[in-house]
Amino acid sequence: MRYTNIAIALAVSAAAVATTANAARDTIQIAGSSTVLPYASIVAEEFGNTFPQFKSPVVGSGGSSGGLKQFCNGVGDNTIDIANSSRKIKDTELAACKKAGVNQVLEIKIGYDGIVFASNSKKAAYKLRPQHVFAALAAELPSNGKMVKNPYTRWNQIDKSLPNEPITLVIPASNHGTREVFQEKMVEAGCETYSAIKALSKDEQKKTCSTFRKDGKVIEIAGDYTETLARLKTSPSAVGVFGLGFYEQNRDKLRVATVNNVAPSEQTILNGSYPVSRPLFFYVKGEHLKSIKGLPQFTEYFLSKKVSGKGSKLDKAGLISMSDKERAQVLANFKAGKAVK
Repeated sequence: MRYTNIAIALAVSAAAVATTANAARDTIQIAGSSTVLPYASIVAEEFGNTFPQFKSPVVGSGGSSGGLKQFCNGVGDNTIDIANSSRKIKDTELAACKKAGVNQVLEIKIGYDGIVFASNSKKAAYKLRPQHVFAALAAELPSNGKMVKNPYTRWNQIDKSLPNEPITLVIPASNHGTREVFQEKMVEAGCETYSAIKALSKDEQKKTCSTFRKDGKVIEIAGDYTETLARLKTSPSAVGVFGLGFYEQNRDKLRVATVNNVAPSEQTILNGSYPVSRPLFFYVKGEHLKSIKGLPQFTEYFLSKKVSGKGSKLDKAGLISMSDKERAQVLANFKAGKAVK
């Protein structure tokens, strides 16, 4: 009898846990990119207010890579429904998703963003080029036919046109999609301007272009842009890497740099003249569309002109909106269940 009672108690306990888990999953769970985070948070709140039959989604951060890793953990109540990302999903991540049973990965582009370099608003303006940034953060640089430890300690040592300020670069850590775009469009582009590095083997080139100095002049931030901004307050001479939207909301505290003599703006990003820009995405787990309440409605709501089009709240918050035509195509692909392959 005692064992029977224990068995019954365990069964009741398990049922209670299952019921609690199912009840908790009345709420859409989102994680990922710190760039997309403020936009997703705005839409989550608006969604809850507009559709009282659904709970407001819970939006977390963790970076693009971190969010996609959670997303690809599998299917079920204990896995997230949406991963925000400031870059496209990688083939390796898609393979991890499929291995865990996530076969319906639906890509939702939401708009565009620029990556900007900004310093304390009270400091002199920076006119940066990719080679300046690489020279500031590389562990080694070519000199007299060999690779030597980076000798630069001040920006004007790299180029006399740059401010006479100590080098401190505050950059996103490797868990952020922003880091990958920064790496490709600034660091690697700058690295490739050195003929001595281009003469190295491919493996040596890759190592040289991706190895940063460890003397405290390059600070990697795993958190979001608010942490980068806080670091600039404690290091007034630092230059930080931000999304354009975040900069727009904090332009009273920051002075933005030009890149290749082009200032970041909606116009220069859309016409391609500003070189450090990217589309923004979130990824929806197709297997959850029927089981998680409000997931299809939230996705379609996000893609409405009212929410993410020109003149919308997201537009005013700094998101560079897609054209009506492009947004309609993204919505059509979602409704058709078009998955990433």
